[in-house]
Amino acid sequence: MKSFILNSLFLLVFFSSFSQKDYVQVLGIIQDAGFPHIGCERSCCEGVSPGEYFVSCIGLVDKENKKRYLFDATPDLHNQLRFLESFSSSTNLVDGIFITHAHIGHYTGLMYLGREGLGGAEINVYALNRMSKFLKNNGPWNQLVDLKNIVINKIQNKNSVTLSKNLEVIPIQVPHRDEYSETVGYKIIGKSKKILFIPDIDKWSEWEKDIVQEVKLVDYALLDGTFYNGKELNRDMNKIPHPSVEETVNLFLKEPIKERNKIYFIHINHTNPLLTNKDNVKSNIEALGFNIAHKGLKLFLD
Repeated sequence: MKSFILNSLFLLVFFSSFSQKDYVQVLGIIQDAGFPHIGCERSCCEGVSPGEYFVSCIGLVDKENKKRYLFDATPDLHNQLRFLESFSSSTNLVDGIFITHAHIGHYTGLMYLGREGLGGAEINVYALNRMSKFLKNNGPWNQLVDLKNIVINKIQNKNSVTLSKNLEVIPIQVPHRDEYSETVGYKIIGKSKKILFIPDIDKWSEWEKDIVQEVKLVDYALLDGTFYNGKELNRDMNKIPHPSVEETVNLFLKEPIKERNKIYFIHINHTNPLLTNKDNVKSNIEALGFNIAHKGLKLFLD
């Protein structure tokens, strides 16, 4: 009986401390246009239930201060917030949104914060200079600003944003198709762990930083996994550049397994066989020590 009580107390303390940790949660893993993809009649989209997958997005939960943040505002935002831990004391459904860039899967979810939806009250939106100007100067987004549904917080490349004594976010500009805004990834720094989030980039070789070295500096890395290789689409891949999963894997194959274990592929296109494990592609990638992100995955920062 005594042993049972001691074991119960240990488990209670263990799970209580675990439940108080700050964490990042994956809320979606799919490329901007969703899965099943609009207009796709190929086998890759057969049998996929609407709502089963959400567009690429992560949430950050600050347990001590009972706040939650999103990284990107996707067209699935209204559903994704239901999967993220909520706090009854919060005045808004979300305390801040960090935008990566102005492609459809990354900012259009802001529409739900307006008068037709939530009717948000001064929700903080964090964006670099061009993205900030895009939202302020173009409808319907500027209506959100004018009605004070959102407040634009202009941030700067490599300059830290402090969220609490244990949480900070650093925007990191990356090369991408920057038609309307610059593109950034984010480094999320917690009490004892760091997460790198780069869902979109043209090519690792075009970035001023070395992705292998950057992964060594963090504990987890959620990286662009849009395409498996250049053979999936009958399109000019130069017009929609991304580092293929094969390219990223090859960059890390000579690194220790502990470095490969940090990597989670995200922002996955509907044609990517990682989604269906066609030809055991997913199994083979995982056997090499890499991971494919999934909705609900939690990465703890303490």
